[in-house]
Amino acid sequence: MTPIATPPPQFREIATADIPSLFDVRTRTRENGYTLDQLQRLGITPASVEHRLATSFKGWLGTVGDEVVAFCMADAATGELWVIAVLPDFEGLGIGGRLMALAEQWLWQSGCRRAWLTTDLDPARRAYGFYRRRGWTDWKTEDGQRWMELFPATVSAAGCRRP
Repeated sequence: MTPIATPPPQFREIATADIPSLFDVRTRTRENGYTLDQLQRLGITPASVEHRLATSFKGWLGTVGDEVVAFCMADAATGELWVIAVLPDFEGLGIGGRLMALAEQWLWQSGCRRAWLTTDLDPARRAYGFYRRRGWTDWKTEDGQRWMELFPATVSAAGCRRP
């Protein structure tokens, strides 16, 4: 039996109409998953995401066919890589890397000279290796989280406001 061909992933900026799909993806990730209730307790709701996207945040998503399979968002005001999420069936295909590249490039074009993110303390988690392979380095550990940072190749350690 011949496998069914999957269309190649497509990438575009997140639109307001995509927000429900973001929550679908975010609640189905393999690591660092959250339920809708947990996200709401963190203040992450469709309305708060829409507000963020109308301010200093920007995001991109990856689709395969008509399905949103991954997304990434960043904040140019602080340089934070706020979230990246990829559905388990689409891991390892380069989708997350492409989304990260879009976010990093946008942060540099927005004037940030440093990007940062938080992730799990456990270096055995896949996310940690993913970030390290992209050039992110450990910055600090605090409040049960690992903080990582990234600098563009031509810039020193200064830039967007640190949290």
